[in-house]
Amino acid sequence: MTQTVPKGFVRAYLRASTTEQDATRALDTINTFAIERGLNICNYYIENESGSKLERPELFRLLKDCQQNDILLVEDVDRLSRLVGEDWNTLKKMIRQKDIRVVAVNVPTTWLASGHNDFDSRMFSAINDMLLDMLAAVARRDYEQRRERQQQGIARAKREGKYKGRQVNQSRYDAINRLIASGSSWSQIQKVLGCSRATISKAVKQRATGKVSTEQEEYE
Repeated sequence: MTQTVPKGFVRAYLRASTTEQDATRALDTINTFAIERGLNICNYYIENESGSKLERPELFRLLKDCQQNDILLVEDVDRLSRLVGEDWNTLKKMIRQKDIRVVAVNVPTTWLASGHNDFDSRMFSAINDMLLDMLAAVARRDYEQRRERQQQGIARAKREGKYKGRQVNQSRYDAINRLIASGSSWSQIQKVLGCSRATISKAVKQRATGKVSTEQEEYE
C-alpha cells in the first residue's frame, strides 16, 4: 500500500456540537497530517452543529464546492456523522454523486492507495466503505447511549430536587451581545465565535428579558 496522491482539492471539515465546544480543536491534528503527507488544504469548513443532524450549513457548502476527485478531510468519522442509518445513507449518496473521497486522519486505509490495478482499487474502496459504515454506526450508538445516560441523570436529579439545567456560557453570551451592539450580523458572529444561530438567539433573548436561562446539553 502507498500513500494516496490527491488529484483534486483537499477540503477540511471541522465540527463540534452546538454546546460550547471549540470546533477548531482538531485544526492542529489536521494540519500536521496534511503537512506530513505533502497535502495542501484549499479550504476549511468549520461549524458548531450536532453530528446527529444531516443538514449542516458548512458541510453542505463543502459538498457544493467539491468537484470530482476532491478529498473531504476529517479528523474522525464521528466529526462527519452521528447520523441515523437513513440519513447516513443519504449523505453517502451525496458524496458519491460528487465523486469525492472521504479521508479520516484516524482511519489509515482511507488515506492509503492500493496502486493502479483496477480490481485492487475497487476492493480497497469496498473495504473503506465498510469501515466508514461501521465507524458511523459506532458514532451513532455512542451518541444515543450518552443521550440516554444524560436523560437518566436529569430524571434522577429532578426526583431529588437537584436539577437546575445546564448553565449557559455567560462569557459567550456577553461576547455575542457586544458584537451585535457593534453592528455585526448573525452570520459574522457565527464565524467569529463558532456558535450556532440558536445560541445567538438565546443570547439576544437573555439581553432583552434580563433573565439568565439554562439550557440542556446537546451532545455531539
